[in-house]
Amino acid sequence: MTARPHDQALLDRAKTRIPGGVNSPVRAFRAVGGVPVFVSRAEGAYLYDQAGRGFVDYVGSWGPMILGHAHPEVLAAIHAAVDRGTSYGAPTEQEITFAEAIGALYPAIEMMRAVSSGTEATMAAARAARGFTKRDGIIKAEGCYHGHADLFLVKAGSGLATFGNVDSAGVPAGAAADTAVVPFNDLPAMERALAERPVAAVFLEPVVGNMGCVPPAPGYLAGVRALCDKHGTLFVMDEVMTGCRVHKGGAQALYGVRPDLVTLGKIVGGGLPLAAYGGRRDVMEVISPVGPVYQAGTLSGNPVAVAAGLATLARLDDALYAKLESFGARLQAGLEAILREKSVPGVVQRVGSMFTLFFTEKKAVHSWDDAKGCDTARFGRFHAAMLDADIYLPPSQFEAAFISGAHGDAELDRTLSAARNAIGA
Repeated sequence: MTARPHDQALLDRAKTRIPGGVNSPVRAFRAVGGVPVFVSRAEGAYLYDQAGRGFVDYVGSWGPMILGHAHPEVLAAIHAAVDRGTSYGAPTEQEITFAEAIGALYPAIEMMRAVSSGTEATMAAARAARGFTKRDGIIKAEGCYHGHADLFLVKAGSGLATFGNVDSAGVPAGAAADTAVVPFNDLPAMERALAERPVAAVFLEPVVGNMGCVPPAPGYLAGVRALCDKHGTLFVMDEVMTGCRVHKGGAQALYGVRPDLVTLGKIVGGGLPLAAYGGRRDVMEVISPVGPVYQAGTLSGNPVAVAAGLATLARLDDALYAKLESFGARLQAGLEAILREKSVPGVVQRVGSMFTLFFTEKKAVHSWDDAKGCDTARFGRFHAAMLDADIYLPPSQFEAAFISGAHGDAELDRTLSAARNAIGA
């Protein structure tokens, strides 16, 4: 890989004060090798490093930048908000406008509460579900990521529901004792887990982005909805990643399945720390100060973040999604053609503007078992070659990539040209 001494120097300096030199693990490039890019600025479809080198960006801050970086109208809204003060710790009219805008996009969200991160949203949604149902059990699907709260850091065993296998040091066994993990896209396993004990909520990424882009099998989401109804369990769609990404109204609108609770983040915050959880009115009314379930946050509904979120939501129109779909379809077709041309085993999976190139002999990736069988060493070499060609992809085979409205024909041509050389090598 081309040497970038400025990035190596910054990484060495960072490691003296920050674990691994990064503030979120995947940024360390451990899954692909090499040295992470230290970004100095971003604009449109590009990131720029400390030396001013530009990279076509398919990470987009891990999803939020659907309009592209530094969108002028979003920046104007942020600047205007900053001029009025950066934090109040008191209610604002903007928060009401934000809740109304979310409710208009997501009919399932009859009431909502703003928070500051996706992890905070899923953690609070789990507490609300437990408080409402008076049950402790939680089910998640293997390969789905719902943040780093203790109850979600568990793993599955032998392809069946397994309770309480902690997947991180520092998590007490008791914190995960009531969490079951089942394979994604496996309705029989979900049914067995729901029958095993009373369950407060099933949490799902409706389109998984944290084992690469893995869509639901036909009928899977509707099947989970029906099973939850049968067992008196709440269905929580974690749309932190898919919300306003795969459709303006999220995966629930794309697939026509209505959840009981929804978690949102990333796009709805316009690139600032803002997230939300919400859903059925009767469930949300268990939240303090109305009900007995406590949840609070000093920066919840921060006025600068809300301004960025509202400015972004206002620009999510049909023309944007048509452009994203067109670019995504052309990129997918181009990558698939290169795989065939170079006789390299792989599959490109995409839902709207989320996509992943998996290096695998399989015709599709449906589950974590499929994903973990991919050739991660080949992906690491591919990632390095693409980075050398100034194309910035997620530094892991198991992370979805994202397209923005700022990507155009020039970026498509550059990406496919780089991919042809990288895959050929």
